Amino acid sequence: MARGKKQNPFAARKRQKRANGAPERPDRRAEPYKEIERDNAAFIKYYHLQNICADEEEWTQFLASIRENLPTTFRVTGFKDEAKALLNIIKTQLFTEYVRAVAELHELPAEQVERPLCLPWYPNGMAYQLHLTRKDIRRSEPLFRLHNFLIVETTAGSISRQEAVSMIPPLVLDVQPTDKVLDMCAAPGSKTAQLIEALHASPEQHKIPPGFVLANDVDNNRCYMLVHQAKRLNSPCLLVTNHDSSFFPNLLQTDVATNAKTILKFDKILCDVPCSGDGTLRKNPDIWMKWNLAQAYNLHGVQYRIVRRGAEMLAVGGRLVYSTCSLNPIENEAVLQRIIKDSEGALELVDASHLVPGLKYKPGMTDWKLATKEVDAIYTSFDQVPEQLHTIIRPTMFPLPAAEMSQIGIEKCMRVLPHLQDSGGFFVAVIEKRRPLNFEKNDLEDLLKKAELLEKPEQPEAQLDESGKPVEDEKSVPWGPQRKRRRLHGYKEDPYVFFDEDDADYESIRQFYQLNETLNKRCLLTRCKTERKKNIYYCSDPIRDLVINNESNIKIINTGVKTFVRCENRHTVHPYRLAQEGLQTSNAFIGSSRRIQVEREDLILLLNCTDPTKPPSTLELKPETQQRCKELGVGSCILKYVDEAFTLFIVGWRGTSSLRAYVDRDETIHILRLLGADLSKFEVNKYEKAKEAAAAAAAAAAAAGDAAEQKNDEAEEVMESSEKE
Repeated sequence: MARGKKQNPFAARKRQKRANGAPERPDRRAEPYKEIERDNAAFIKYYHLQNICADEEEWTQFLASIRENLPTTFRVTGFKDEAKALLNIIKTQLFTEYVRAVAELHELPAEQVERPLCLPWYPNGMAYQLHLTRKDIRRSEPLFRLHNFLIVETTAGSISRQEAVSMIPPLVLDVQPTDKVLDMCAAPGSKTAQLIEALHASPEQHKIPPGFVLANDVDNNRCYMLVHQAKRLNSPCLLVTNHDSSFFPNLLQTDVATNAKTILKFDKILCDVPCSGDGTLRKNPDIWMKWNLAQAYNLHGVQYRIVRRGAEMLAVGGRLVYSTCSLNPIENEAVLQRIIKDSEGALELVDASHLVPGLKYKPGMTDWKLATKEVDAIYTSFDQVPEQLHTIIRPTMFPLPAAEMSQIGIEKCMRVLPHLQDSGGFFVAVIEKRRPLNFEKNDLEDLLKKAELLEKPEQPEAQLDESGKPVEDEKSVPWGPQRKRRRLHGYKEDPYVFFDEDDADYESIRQFYQLNETLNKRCLLTRCKTERKKNIYYCSDPIRDLVINNESNIKIINTGVKTFVRCENRHTVHPYRLAQEGLQTSNAFIGSSRRIQVEREDLILLLNCTDPTKPPSTLELKPETQQRCKELGVGSCILKYVDEAFTLFIVGWRGTSSLRAYVDRDETIHILRLLGADLSKFEVNKYEKAKEAAAAAAAAAAAAGDAAEQKNDEAEEVMESSEKE
């Protein structure tokens, strides 16, 4: 072993066991997969004694439902112009194919197939539940077209696959385009996507929403998953950060009226806190094997600290939604009663059921019991808890006296149980802030001083030790000394470099695309400090203000939507092309000189060209489109198509004698679907491909066998002839 190299203790132990003659662990990889046994005695005993169901009959229904697989649900992205057209295609073409495929899968007459269910409580009929599991869709050949549709439209940002109950918290948060929104535990990002959709709900009123969504998560790796999920919506009003939510720092903002720096307070905050997740048993059956009460006891304190910090950052009159995918009152009602009591009247639970009409749920529990990890001892008060458990079971976990509980209004919470509407389990509570909290932290002066120090860092005199060598200072962090907290790991992010007033590239971009004056050029940014910019991004004014004021105060993972991309071509006079991702935003600022209106047949022709080296000639287009092309110089442009139901804007490229659409494969399929074009060219049947690959492999093996046999025959002939000689 190399000197200084640490020995792996697990490998050493394994070698020792082998040397001692211990029997090898059997290799079970070749054995068939065993279905998880959906049973846990402690789980059943604990929830039965909590009386989460009204009677024994309902309890039986609850147990039967939670042991079944979860149906698939999806929702249509509501703020996009073509959403209604896509919804019509889903209701007609997709669901017709769905009925045919399910009938074939289950060998039933089409009349007996249960139709997809429109979720009655989701606005505008934009969400559907399919009576199929994820496994059914992924592994059944008759459903391959449905599977392809869900993958393509999700990637294109037109739909989102999301558990039904997970859609509830953003709905009851009631986000408006002007709201400053914080998602404290945002990853993997399905709820964040909903918040962004709500922010962009009035495009005719706001080109770019005045509000924003700040999405945060403590896990660095999950932050990138969050970025991937949210980026499908291409919003310039999103900022993704990586920080511990329970110690989230106060952020600075610039007051528009006075230009003074103030502490940012949010209008809406979503606290979808980490939890034991036993409401997701239908989706994650492995929880059956590892569920125990210790998880809830360990998480109670974390959940309280997160919601407390959220309440501190909430503006007076603002709304906070607390949610978990757990059924346990220790993680739900116990946390809420504690924060409401500690607020001393500053926070109030409110009823938000009118925002989800038709949703079936139970009210919050006013009484519950605690137990040991194995649920073999039950406690109704802290006095009954043995001293050795005092560090695990805390007094705040028990329900308050009935008189105090009645004043809190805990029954306004919503408990969604699986059997009520064939869904997962979930808990949601809505809190509004009536006045500032007594324990709110106001560190504006400290934040301003730190900002000044970063702008003008003072160089302290070097301190020398006895030998005359400089003494190294202790490692410091921008937000100053603090108690030991969870260490945040992850990649070092590239800087956020905003355009200056006299940026060298902006003037050429402005002239080529005839950008109007409403575009704030200082909101354009790059992620590198070189003069030769590769990608140029755009973010809204409030997001720019947040980044500039707080870049040293919190780790920023991502912001901005790609708007311009360097694309140097010997035939064009301008080095930057438009990016399809940012067209939703930049389209409002671009003049008429780089636009061309195309007909349906022309657009289908352009989209069906999948080889970028052989774009369609302008001579193949309709005479009207050819005439428009003559007026357009070489370079990036916007293709406009007007339909009765919607208008499409697509990035194109005008070549010297050609025109092409500059969109990726999934966006191409999405647009062709809206145009009612033939999609067979793009339809992939992975099962047929697998069969073809298997047949080709078998043919290759047979050919190799024949060749080997022929070689053997030739060798035998040679031997026979040599023997005769």
